[in-house]
Amino acid sequence: MSVAEGDLLWEPSEEVRRTARVARFMRERGIDSYDELWRWSVTDVGGFWDAIWSYFGVLGDRGDGPALERSEMPGARWFPGATLNHARNALRRAEEDPGATAVIFRTEADDGDQAGEGSGGASRSRTLTYGELAAEVAEVRAGLRALGVGRGDRVAAYVPNIPEALVAFLATASLGAVWSSCSPDFGAPSVIDRFTQIEPKVLIAVDGYAYNGKRFDRSSVVRDIQASLPTLTATVTIPCLDPDAPAIGEGRALRYADLRRDGEPLAFEAVPFDHPLWILYSSGTTGLPKPIVHGHGGIVLEHLKALSFHQDLGPGDVFLWYTTTGWMMWNYLIGGLLVGATVVLYDGAPNGDTLWRLAAETGVTYFGVGAPYVLASMKAGLDPGRTHDLSRLRGIGSTGSPLPPEGFGWLYDHVGRDLLVGSFSGGTDVATGFVGPCPLLPLRAGVIQCRGLGAKVEAYDEKGEPVIGEVGELVLTEPMPSMPIYFWNDEGGERYRDSYFGVYEGVWRHGDWIKVLPDGGCVIYGRSDSTLNRGGVRMGTADFYRVVEGFDEIADSLVVDTGQLGAEGRLLLYVQLAEGVDLSDDLAGRIRAALRSTLSPRHVPDEIRVVPGVPRTLSGKKLEVPVRKILLGTPIDKAANPDAMANPEVLRHFTPDS
Repeated sequence: MSVAEGDLLWEPSEEVRRTARVARFMRERGIDSYDELWRWSVTDVGGFWDAIWSYFGVLGDRGDGPALERSEMPGARWFPGATLNHARNALRRAEEDPGATAVIFRTEADDGDQAGEGSGGASRSRTLTYGELAAEVAEVRAGLRALGVGRGDRVAAYVPNIPEALVAFLATASLGAVWSSCSPDFGAPSVIDRFTQIEPKVLIAVDGYAYNGKRFDRSSVVRDIQASLPTLTATVTIPCLDPDAPAIGEGRALRYADLRRDGEPLAFEAVPFDHPLWILYSSGTTGLPKPIVHGHGGIVLEHLKALSFHQDLGPGDVFLWYTTTGWMMWNYLIGGLLVGATVVLYDGAPNGDTLWRLAAETGVTYFGVGAPYVLASMKAGLDPGRTHDLSRLRGIGSTGSPLPPEGFGWLYDHVGRDLLVGSFSGGTDVATGFVGPCPLLPLRAGVIQCRGLGAKVEAYDEKGEPVIGEVGELVLTEPMPSMPIYFWNDEGGERYRDSYFGVYEGVWRHGDWIKVLPDGGCVIYGRSDSTLNRGGVRMGTADFYRVVEGFDEIADSLVVDTGQLGAEGRLLLYVQLAEGVDLSDDLAGRIRAALRSTLSPRHVPDEIRVVPGVPRTLSGKKLEVPVRKILLGTPIDKAANPDAMANPEVLRHFTPDS
C-alpha cells in the first residue's frame, strides 16, 4: 500500500483492549485511558514505580523507605533499603513451572561440525526449559565462586549470542558480581578500550565464531585482550570452532566445561536496589567508550514494565530480537525471562529471509529487528507473510534508527494485517526505550504510538521550553530508575553530568530530535548533533533518508551538512548504489527533484557522491558526526575508532578530496 505519515494502519480490537496486560493494570488502578495512566506515571513518579514493584510481585525485600527518596537529576535515589537480585527474578519461573521453555537457540553454524553439548564446546541448536536453565546457572555460579568471583567483582565476556552467554550472565548476577560483554566481531583495540576501564577478574571468551558462512578464529584476539588486563585471575574458553581446542592463554586458563560444577544449589545474593548489575558502553566511535552502569532494581522494574505493558509479553510468548551481545538489545531481549517468556537466541548472519524463517520455525510471537532489516526486506521484495507461517506473530519491534512510514506500510502489506508494529527509540544509556508501542492505542504510519510509562519525555525548543507539534530536543524532566547509576571510574560524576545534563540543568538531554504530537504520539528525526540547518530551517536526517532510500536504485545513503557556527556550509549526499546501477544524470536529477518537492529547495544537496558503503557502528547506526568531522579536516584516525565500526574500510571515501 502507499502510505503517508499519519495514515491509520491498525487499531486494537475489543478483545485486545480488554485482555492486554496494561489494561488489567489500569482496571486495578481505576484508570480509564493510556493518557491518564502516563500522566500519573510521570507526576506521581514514586507512586507509579512502587505500584510496578507490587503489581509484578518483585522477588526481594521492598524495605520501608519511599520508592523515590530524592528526585533531582543527576542523583535520584530509588528504593532506599530495598534488596533484590535480577537473576532471582529472571529465574522465578524455574520454581513455578520448571518444564516451561526458557530458551530456543539457533545458529547458522549448526552444520554438524560444531561442538555439541557435553563435548566442552558451544552447543548446537537446542532448547532449554526454565528448570534446565536454572541448573546450568547453578553449575556456572559454583565455578565462578571457585575462581574467587564475588559481590562487586567484574566478569568480562567476549562471546556471541549463545546460551552460554546467558547462563554466565545469570550466574554472575546471582553472585552480585558485575557483567560486561562484547561481541566477538569487535577487534582487540575496541574490546581493550572497554574492558581495561572496568578491571575484570575473570574473562569468558570464545575461540571464534561463524558468520555469513565463514569461520573467524579469535584466539589471537583473546590473547591480546588477556595481555591488556592485568587484573585477570582466570580465563574461561568456550570452544565454538574447535571442540577439542585447549583453553586459551597462560596462567589460570580453563574450558567452559571445566567451569561447570555440580552439587551446589542455586542461590542468589541479595543486593541493594542500585547495586551494579552490568556495564554497557557507548559506541566508542568518537572517543573512549563510556562505561554505563545500571543497577539490579532499575533494570528489573523497567524491563517488567516495558516488556509486559508496552509489548504485552508474558508466559506463552516467544520473543526474538536480532542482536549481538555488544548491543543493549541483547540485555533487553534476555529481560524476556523476567516476564516468563521464551527468548530466542540466534547466532549468525541475517541474510535474506533468514530471520523471517527463524520466526516461523520457532513460533515467535514477538519479532524484533533493527529498522534497516525491515527496509532491506522491503527492497529485496520479500513477502514473508505469504512464504512463511507467521500465524503466531502478533507484534513486531523496530529500533536502531527511525522506521519510515513506508516501512510500516510494508510490514502490514507483506507480514500481517493484525500486528502491532512497535517502533522504539531509547538507548544504551537506559537499556530501554523512552518512546514506543502501546497495545491500547491506534497505530499510524511513521508515528511511535506513545511516550513510555514513567518516561516524562518532552521536546524542547531553542529556548529550552517544551513544545507540542514542533520538532525539538528530546529531554526527560523526571528521573527513571533505569538511568545509569554512574559511569565506571568517573570519580565525582563529571563525565556523567556532562553527557546528559550539560545543556539543561537538572534535565536529561538525550541528543535526538523529537516531535511530540497533540495525541501523545511521537516522531523521531535522528540525532540532534547531525542536524541539517539550511537557511535557518532545521531538519533531522531521518526525513532526508526516507526520500533518498525510497529509490530502488539506492541501497543506502548518508547526508552531511558541513556548516559551522551559524555559517552555512555544503550539503553533501553520499549514496551506495544498488547492484548494477550507475549514478546517471537522470537518477541524480530525480533524487534532487524528490528532495526539493518533499522537503524544501534548501535541502537539495550541493553534490551527490557515490561510495561503496555507508559507515556504520557495530550495532548498525550511521556515522554522520564522524564523517562531518572528517570533511572538516579531522584525520580519520581521530574522527572515528575503526574497531568500533562494522565497515571501517569505507571511511577513506569520505575525505574532503575524495
